[in-house]
Formats: sequence, C-alpha cells, structure tokens
Amino acid sequence: MTQGRNGSPPRLRVVGGVGDRASGRMGFTLLGMLMVGLLGLFRVSEVLSAAWQQASAPTAGGALAADLLARQGEDTLISPTDLLFIQVFDVDQMTREYRVSVTGKVDFPLLPEPVPVAGLTTQQAAQAIAQKCIEAAVLSHPQISITIRESRLHSVAVAGAVRSPQIYPLFAPISLLDLITQAGGVLDDAASVVTITRGEAARRVLGEEAQGGGEAKTSATPGTVTVNLRRLLATGDPKLNLEVYPGDRVNVQRAGVVYILGAVNRAGGYVLSDSRQDMTILKALALAGSISGYAKDKKAVLLRPNPAAPNGRDEIQINLHAMLRGNIADRPLAANDILFVPDNTMLKALHRGADIGATAAAFAALYTVE
Repeated sequence: MTQGRNGSPPRLRVVGGVGDRASGRMGFTLLGMLMVGLLGLFRVSEVLSAAWQQASAPTAGGALAADLLARQGEDTLISPTDLLFIQVFDVDQMTREYRVSVTGKVDFPLLPEPVPVAGLTTQQAAQAIAQKCIEAAVLSHPQISITIRESRLHSVAVAGAVRSPQIYPLFAPISLLDLITQAGGVLDDAASVVTITRGEAARRVLGEEAQGGGEAKTSATPGTVTVNLRRLLATGDPKLNLEVYPGDRVNVQRAGVVYILGAVNRAGGYVLSDSRQDMTILKALALAGSISGYAKDKKAVLLRPNPAAPNGRDEIQINLHAMLRGNIADRPLAANDILFVPDNTMLKALHRGADIGATAAAFAALYTVE
C-alpha cells in the first residue's frame, strides 16, 4: 500500500502477478503428474493381479495333488486303529496320545463310556468329546484339538529292499523318488523293479481324472503298477517318477542271489543285479575266484529249490571238470540256487601237512641262525 500524490487515497499495488501464474501452472503440473502416477499404479496392479492368477492356476502336473487336497475334509476322516494326539488346553493330565479302538471309539478319561469318533473329521471329533465332557460335568468349558499321528488310511507302506522299510504317515501325494529317499534309499540287493499297489484314494482321484479325459476308469487306474527303478534312479524321468497317494503300498523288489560254497576261493552269495541276470555256473565260478586246488571238480552239486521234491530241493550232479574244459555245456543259474563244490579231504590234508612242514622248517632255520 502506497501514499498517493497530492493527498490522494492510498492504492493497492499488485505484486508478483507473473509469479502467481507460474505457481498456478506448477500446481496443475503436479496434479497431472499425480494423476498419471495413480493411473500407472492402477495399471501395475492389474498386471500383477493377472500374473498372480496365472501363476495360481492349477497346472496339469499338479492336478492330482489339487484333486486330493480338495477332498481334504473327506480324506482326513478318523478311522479305526488310528493314533490320535488329543490336546486339552490347561489340562495336562488329559493331553496325550489315544488309540482309536477297532470299533471306532476313544476311551477318554473320566467319561462313563467311550466316544465314537470313526468317520468324523478331527474338528468334529474334538467337538464330540467336548460335548461329552460338558454333559458328564468333567469340564465346564473344554478347549480340545485333535491331530492324527498314525493312520492306515493316511499312510503309505514301504517294503522290500530299502534301508528303513516301515509305514510312513502321508496326508498328500508324494513322488516315488522322494518316498524312497525318505525310506533311506535302496539296498545293494535291490532289483530293477518297484511295485506300487494303489489304495482307495489313488483309485478315486486317478479314476475321476481319467473319466474327465474320456478314458475308461478301469484301464487308467490299475490296482498295481510297476516302475523301472534303475532307469528312474539313473535318469530321473518324470514319467517314471509317479505320484504315491495315502493308502498305497510300495514294494522295492529284491534281486535274486546265487550261492557258491565249498572248495572255491571266494565262497559266498552273489546278487543277481542287472549285469548278472544271465548268471551261469561258469560265470558264478569266475565271481568266486574259480575252484581251489583240492576241489573234487567232478562231484559238484547244484541245489535248486523245488517244493515238489522230497527235501524241498533238487540235487543235480555237475561235472565241473568237463564243463571247465568245454566238454559239456554251461548251465544257467536261477535265484536261490546253491552250487556246492566238495573238497578232496586227503588232498586237503596233504596241503595242510605241507604248510605245517614248511612252517616248521622256517622256525628250525630261524632257531639255527640264532
């Protein structure tokens, strides 16, 4: 505000007109940038949402697991002989493991009669036990939770040539390789075949998937499937790495063994691995280091299991002397065959006598020197 000339009234001076217009333009610019940023964030959220939906969509490879998990409420039903862990909050005396009886009931402390739990989910069974405790005035406000520790319906049996054959708890599908690894791996006498006997859960899930593909249920869900274990371990082929379901039974078959006993250099049992499937007498003798110097090679005996034979086995005379010289043909061996090569007792005694004589002569020479 300034004083006018000749006493004129004061006038208002407008200051910064250009600056004010610049400030206005800057404000519009900031507002526009903010709107563009919001639009960009909205677009990014749409892209991320679409990507998440695509990633979350079930793939063909996980369809079996998705089907089984979708039936979790049904598949986790309590069954007879299950082992339950029942936790009663703030009551340690009642918190422990309980075995479901063969009739499907649980004996709970202080209740006048067992509680039926078979066919119920863990949550339903917890509610049933809590209601019985309230009715019997055992607990006023029970808080109970139940966990299935062992179940024949929610487990898989692994048997055969594995390091830890036993029943493993299983509530979701697992690959065959992972299951064998969990069982400690295969033993040295494992054969090249593993057999999977399908349970009810696998039959239902695989059968429904086959029906969806237009195939017959019986052809797609065989009761037993076999897998080439050697090829699976060597290549990890996903086509061989089948899914194992709760209730299945997995058996890693053992390879056969032939036994070479008697007057051979390395007596023992030899596993019929893949490289030894076509085992013969001459091949077995090569593994055993051939016969010893005092063997009665014309009197060898092949013992072969035969339930129809009087002693449960056949005794076949083998002339190893002629076989080693090619005068008679080599013979194949089967699993559990025993090749026994007798020794010449007198010749063996002579060998031992010569050894004793040589030892005595050595001691005599040593004593003379001293």
